[in-house]
Amino acid sequence: MADPGNRRRRSLGQSGMTTRWKPSATVAAIIAQDGKFLLVEEHTPEGLRLNNPAGHLDEGESLMAACARETLEETAYLFRPTDLIGVYLSRFVRPAQGQQAAQDITFLRFAFCGELGALQQNRNLDVGIVRTVWLTTNEIRASVDRHRSPMVLRCIEDYLAGRRFSPNILHTDPSVTAACLLPDRDLA
Repeated sequence: MADPGNRRRRSLGQSGMTTRWKPSATVAAIIAQDGKFLLVEEHTPEGLRLNNPAGHLDEGESLMAACARETLEETAYLFRPTDLIGVYLSRFVRPAQGQQAAQDITFLRFAFCGELGALQQNRNLDVGIVRTVWLTTNEIRASVDRHRSPMVLRCIEDYLAGRRFSPNILHTDPSVTAACLLPDRDLA
């Protein structure tokens, strides 16, 4: 029988101390309107890819606030998350390129649907975002080879299957948003 302690993958840092594996927490907006879904076309190290409006959770914000912010930054649309579609865990290994070592990245994605608000006409899209596109489900399924990750289609399929969870199952402790409790890291 395998040693259960080997289930955790740890690596030694320069100090000789072990570091804990931590997936990257991300959020995504699944936005449907008139039979189409809003996606972004973005530059990635793997080339131009399609993705749901998505991004990383920033320090000091709730998951729903992160989803609203990322949607605005990547699409210039206001967005109010209303329901959690699902929580997804995905691993991606980026091969070594030139001087860049291979990267083993795990994402923990929280996908939301909600209410699409007004387009903020004069807002620039986030760095790396080329454009927004509205695609039908069939167009999205036909472009799987251009998806940023398998989660793009999976989240849409779960949305179409009617998966909805109350956001009340999510809790953000006030300690997360209480920035005054955090030391100023720039003063060191």
